[in-house]
Amino acid sequence: MSHINSVSWISRVRGRDRTSHKGRRVAYVWRGLFAVGLLLVLLGPELAPHSPTATVGPPYAAPGNGGPLGTDHLGRDVFSLVLHGGRPLLLTGLLAVAIGSVLGAAAGLVTALVGDRHRWARTLLMRPLDALAAVPPVLLLLLVLTALPGRTGLVTAIALAGAPLSARVAHAAAEQVVGRAHVEAAVARGESWGWLLGREVLPLVAGALLADAGIRFTGAVYLVAAAGFLGVDGSSGADWGLLIVEALPGAALQPWALLAPVLAVALVAVTANLAADSAGHRSRRVLA
Repeated sequence: MSHINSVSWISRVRGRDRTSHKGRRVAYVWRGLFAVGLLLVLLGPELAPHSPTATVGPPYAAPGNGGPLGTDHLGRDVFSLVLHGGRPLLLTGLLAVAIGSVLGAAAGLVTALVGDRHRWARTLLMRPLDALAAVPPVLLLLLVLTALPGRTGLVTAIALAGAPLSARVAHAAAEQVVGRAHVEAAVARGESWGWLLGREVLPLVAGALLADAGIRFTGAVYLVAAAGFLGVDGSSGADWGLLIVEALPGAALQPWALLAPVLAVALVAVTANLAADSAGHRSRRVLA
């Protein structure tokens, strides 16, 4: 009987190891696809065969001689427009997410660490973010861009829209670890807040913060595209959102002019979301 139980236990362990190994391989695949897609979008203008303002054929030409995706209403190459339009969207989204996630994570981590001992920290840091979270992101986008047009306003609006939720995620993740023995020992030694956050708490919640940043990036992509669609981002180039709104009137004549930027936005968002999900699974294993 003891031998049978040992064999059963070994089989279960091996099964878990195989499942874990398969999960890691899937996570690596999605992260690799996201990295490759990111690189292609960043290098898009260099890979484009034509300028975004060059006329290469008649308007609404079908895929073929005018280009692999045909031409738009002005006779421009749709394929080149899509390649040129990804970089500004991606860089704007990444910068906005970086700023919003850092600000939100800092507020959430500090509140989780000192909130029980210093009530003022929760009031000072979290309550303004809670009020900001009540404003719909698109409304916040329009308000900020009205006062601060251009890419600077767009980055500011997206960072403000994402910071409150990032703060909540960071606070919830940090609350699971601030009571652990090594953190309490560091507090008893009189370590500074910077040490506690950077050396004791942050390594344990980094996976959750990265996963949250990935989700925020997906939302940022949608907001940048929405700003281009609404024509409030101050861009006059080949922004994907602007390409979508320009292609709508002639969608029946040249559907690829509309489908190409829509699919590009969707692919970037979905791949980033799956990469963030894999980071979240890794974080849960660390916290466990």
